[in-house]
Amino acid sequence: MSDVDVAANLKAVTDEIAAAAEQVDRASDAVTLVAVSKTHDADHIRPALDAGHRVFGENRVQEAQGKWPSLKDDFNAVELHLIGPLQTNKADDAVALFDIIETVDRPKLIRALVKAIDKIGRRPGCFIQVNTGEEEQKAGCLPDDTDALVAQAREAGLEVLGLMCIPPLDEEPSLHFALLADLAKRNGLNQLSMGMSGDYETAVTFGATHVRVGTAIFGTRPKPVA
Repeated sequence: MSDVDVAANLKAVTDEIAAAAEQVDRASDAVTLVAVSKTHDADHIRPALDAGHRVFGENRVQEAQGKWPSLKDDFNAVELHLIGPLQTNKADDAVALFDIIETVDRPKLIRALVKAIDKIGRRPGCFIQVNTGEEEQKAGCLPDDTDALVAQAREAGLEVLGLMCIPPLDEEPSLHFALLADLAKRNGLNQLSMGMSGDYETAVTFGATHVRVGTAIFGTRPKPVA
């Protein structure tokens, strides 16, 4: 058994989100906590579900397929977000399982998702992932390409809800949160997925509508099984 008190951690994070929102006169329910359950098994996730939480994030399609169908059967109204990079050959599986895909970042993936939606008959909401730090090793479209990609996704028929980013580890995150907010406003988008365990309170003050928090809730992640 894990010695991590998931329910207590979940409440602490929720309280901190509410406090950060209050600082900038935002309602706490304007921010959705995406509990990042990647690499954790179903038994470690259940305490969060038992506590009433229903929004979760996973990085890998195959890993999520191994645990979430049965959890969704056991708990009503679960909303599952894909927050890791998506290969085009996994588009069908992602559309079948996830409710929100936060990592749409290239035209080829847009085309694959549209085909998968037509084939499967489910239409997940999507976020466009922006590589705000322009890091070569990181997924996401470049900031200068965001407008065109949003337009292309909309024209193709995707339900574009907002923008998502992962700031560079060695840079001030608020600069990236402000950039993402500006890009979203320019494109008429009002949802921002930004902020993780180390900086989610800052993200809330910059307008995040979704924060992706894993370690602060579930503890240190076990190494994924290859």
